[in-house]
Amino acid sequence: MATQMVGRSRWSAERRFYTFMTLAIFVAVYVGFARTFFLRPWFPEFAARMSPPEPFFYFHGAVFTAWFVVLLVQPALVGIGRTDLHKAFGRIGAGVAASVVVVGLIGTVLAGRRPGGFIGVPLPPERFMVIPFTDMALFVILVGAGLVLRRDAQAHKRLMLIGSIAIINAALARWPVVFESGGPVLMFVLADLFLVPLVIWDLKTRGRLHPATLWGGLLVVASQPFRLWLMNTDTWFALAGRLL
Repeated sequence: MATQMVGRSRWSAERRFYTFMTLAIFVAVYVGFARTFFLRPWFPEFAARMSPPEPFFYFHGAVFTAWFVVLLVQPALVGIGRTDLHKAFGRIGAGVAASVVVVGLIGTVLAGRRPGGFIGVPLPPERFMVIPFTDMALFVILVGAGLVLRRDAQAHKRLMLIGSIAIINAALARWPVVFESGGPVLMFVLADLFLVPLVIWDLKTRGRLHPATLWGGLLVVASQPFRLWLMNTDTWFALAGRLL
């Protein structure tokens, strides 16, 4: 009986942890896009200056929001014991994930082809494109692996979480403190901070990092200096120019 109570307490704590993490990610996205998407009517001047002019980006925002809603709902369904709905909703989530990739790539090219390039970004669009393109690549790798390993609950939930962290750079870049700094380094540091609770959780509950946390986290962190290097190479500049 005592063992069963400890097990229930442990699983309850785990559900609370993942619910908190998904909520924190959702809040980060909401704060980032509040002035240009979620609360646009309340910030008309900022929205007029910083929002994408193409109507496509309303759809873009809706698709990405749908993904983060899926991310938030899934652990809650497990928490209330509705694993049947969790599995059914997971099929919808897989479709939303695929839509995120397609919409994300289209949005990147549309933004890059603007006369002024990416809004609020002083870099040439050919160079800056490496950041959103890599975001999408990481999302495909990590979330794709999470879907393949969906029967391995511990790997699945970590990979889905890390894959979602990999695509919050655009939201973090729009936080006032990051936006005013004018550089991607702070954005990357904030993204990495979302990995820290998962590392602490693993060390506390397992005594070591889960392989999904280790390799998924390393992939995200290692991609950051790689992007900063790649965007300044002539090879990438030429490739991005052809894509545009």
